[in-house]
Amino acid sequence: MPTDRTKRFEDIVMPHLDAAYNLARWLTGDTHDAEDIAQESSLRALRFIDSFRGGDPRAWLLRIVRNTAYTCLRKRRIEPEIPPATEAATLSNPEAIALRNIDVETIREELARLPDDFREILVLREMEGLAYKEIAEIMDIPIGTVMSRLARARKELRTRLTGPMGMDEEQS
Repeated sequence: MPTDRTKRFEDIVMPHLDAAYNLARWLTGDTHDAEDIAQESSLRALRFIDSFRGGDPRAWLLRIVRNTAYTCLRKRRIEPEIPPATEAATLSNPEAIALRNIDVETIREELARLPDDFREILVLREMEGLAYKEIAEIMDIPIGTVMSRLARARKELRTRLTGPMGMDEEQS
């Protein structure tokens, strides 16, 4: 019979393991490393489940994933690879829908080439659908920074995909 702690872990963490793996994959660029990081993050979440005091469990877990991924990357000095195209196809905001007319492979490659902080914030917002407040909590930055960094990340991705001439001056 599961303990209260195990039950709490199952209720809080288990529903968000796909999001944990997805973020780890985008941060590392490697499926094997992402699996290791998702597993390590799950173990850390179990170890610290008693420190979860409420709020959004997905944001709590993704912060653990982010910290674990960056720790692993620093230790092993992993160079990110470009993740498979299927993740880029899950973008769902209006801007992303318009970008679907551009080759999915190109989107994936350009997203992977963005600076880490831009790529991370786009993955959290556009692929994981997190609110600004949740992203601020995960990345440990103010909400205003989330908003400005997200705007700059979107602009940078749009520029890389369409070129500076493809941008409408009113959108800039």
